[in-house]
Amino acid sequence: MHPADTEAAANGRQVAIYRAMTPAQRVALAVEMSEEAAAVAAAGIRARHPDYDEAQVQSALRRLRLGDDLVIAAWPRQPLVAP
Repeated sequence: MHPADTEAAANGRQVAIYRAMTPAQRVALAVEMSEEAAAVAAAGIRARHPDYDEAQVQSALRRLRLGDDLVIAAWPRQPLVAP
């Protein structure tokens, strides 16, 4: 099954490229995509909260990525920062 916004031929080519990658290449691609998603999310936080300093942006990003329960458990003395 291919995504609705991608033609079948293009999707097939993309799948073939992914299958030809080594495991290390796939991991590197996944890390790169994750970092890009975090950068986009951080930009959104900055746009919504121009008064936040970088520490607050990172705290809000952790909250988005990890969820409240884990953030509270890992940083119990830090306030929850609105994303």
